[in-house]
Amino acid sequence: MPARTSPPRVHEILIALVFIAMAILDPDQSLLEMTLVLVLGALQLAEVRLPVLETKARAVIWILLRLALCFWLIGVSGGLDSHYYLITLLPVVSAATYLGPLGTFIFSVLAAGSYVSFLLFINWNRFYIDPYDQRIIALRVLFIVITGQLVNLLAEAIRTESAKHKALAEQLSVTNQQLREAEAAVRRGERLAALGQLSAGLAHEIRNPLGTIKASAEMLSRNVAAENDVAREVAGYISTEVDRCNSLVTRFLDFARPLAVRLAPTDLTQVIDRSIEMVTREARERDIAIYRNYAPDVPLLPLDAELMERVFFNLLQNAVQASPPGHSVTVKTRMTGDQVEICVIDRGSGIAPKLIETIFNPFVTTKSNGVGLGLAIVSRIVDRHGGKITVESQPGEGSVFHVCLPLHAIEPAQTD
Repeated sequence: MPARTSPPRVHEILIALVFIAMAILDPDQSLLEMTLVLVLGALQLAEVRLPVLETKARAVIWILLRLALCFWLIGVSGGLDSHYYLITLLPVVSAATYLGPLGTFIFSVLAAGSYVSFLLFINWNRFYIDPYDQRIIALRVLFIVITGQLVNLLAEAIRTESAKHKALAEQLSVTNQQLREAEAAVRRGERLAALGQLSAGLAHEIRNPLGTIKASAEMLSRNVAAENDVAREVAGYISTEVDRCNSLVTRFLDFARPLAVRLAPTDLTQVIDRSIEMVTREARERDIAIYRNYAPDVPLLPLDAELMERVFFNLLQNAVQASPPGHSVTVKTRMTGDQVEICVIDRGSGIAPKLIETIFNPFVTTKSNGVGLGLAIVSRIVDRHGGKITVESQPGEGSVFHVCLPLHAIEPAQTD
């Protein structure tokens, strides 16, 4: 905790004025007494200005130092008859503020003992303390002890309230973060719904003319003269590009189509293994190894196996395509409370920070020939399972996609 550099507060100014007054009011006191009073005042102000009491060990050393200075001041100002005997309350109050009841009692006894110890310096052959003065000394000792305990009771109440307020603040912080995440999810869902409706309309409108174009290209290819190679080649290009556009339209329709989730108890590792098999060939061609690190305590989960295969296939395919040759992709599972977390880890080029927040939105992609619907569909499927997908990535170091799925079935939303 750094030193506080804010302007002095009113109570600090008042404390400084009180100690200055104590140092100058008695015209008969020595320069040493004045110096000790001012030093104790400076230490009292430093207690709230400097991080000297941030640990109990430092607090004990700090309080012992001030207790020694108080003992010195009382000793040079008359011992038992010193009008500064109440100065011993300063270390007692500090102990009561920063230590527990036991620590407060120990320092109260030490403070009282330091005052009573001046009895040892009396020449009993010349002086005598009558019963009245004895009672006065005893009352002063008891006053020191009871003051420490009363201040400690107040400090404990303040610490308890502070702990409650701190816990409440932390809880509010977590709740606010959850609210922000929920708002982001709602906004993303609204965007997905709007884009889905738009995509469905455009896809249907585009598919009809594509069918006509393909049929015309096939008819042209059958009726063109055998020796007209250019016409046949152009007809082939048309047919090929129509097929590519049809494939793209199908992906748009997949994105727009409402997901019918059919949950059933499913072995998660089998779903992941089937997804790995689907990308194994591409991984071998790119010299990418895929490692499995499954937790043995993952139970059967309520999943739509076919949809979740699409999730892990897409994540694994992206990881393989992002990884340089000779590297690896790792799939990990583990239990996290009432959820199962699946991590797909690659050592690829990573994702630019500006894309992290939008990577699951439609038409956002890091691939030069990508459409940007794969992760959007993945996000929808995970959401419909009551789960959550997030990503951590560092450019040049790789990415980690986290998929969290609940152990118990959650009623899917009725709309997409």
